[in-house]
Amino acid sequence: MTEIKSKPNIWARRKARRALVQAAYQWQFADADLAQLHEEFAERALDKADEEFFLDILKRMIKHSDELDQMLTPLLDRPLDQLDMVERGVLRLAAVELSERIDIPYRVVIDEYVELTKTFGSADAHKFVNGVLDKLSAQHRELEVSAHHGQRRE
Repeated sequence: MTEIKSKPNIWARRKARRALVQAAYQWQFADADLAQLHEEFAERALDKADEEFFLDILKRMIKHSDELDQMLTPLLDRPLDQLDMVERGVLRLAAVELSERIDIPYRVVIDEYVELTKTFGSADAHKFVNGVLDKLSAQHRELEVSAHHGQRRE
């Protein structure tokens, strides 16, 4: 028998994404592994956050960072290594959600990570991130994106 999961708590997910951006930065900066990052963030940053979601997305980002980078590179206006660590981390995290977590609406992914980029990124980084995630959504969520745009025109 399959267990029916309850609807995720949006505030717990939002808090998890905030911690994810910080953890992605830490991972890039200090090359920490998943266990170290989990330990570091578990007490303070993950209090009342969706810890299972945090671990799932972070694990996928770390494990598939090369593939994520290959997915993102054609969508960028400059080399990936010229992005600051916040932008690069946000794009990788969002790419995981857009490509592997289709249970999460693409607009939620874009909106959440654009807002986090406004918080942690440089002045206009959120505009760049928004543009890249729009392109990525069109590639990985084509049906969802076209359905969304079709509804808007009516």
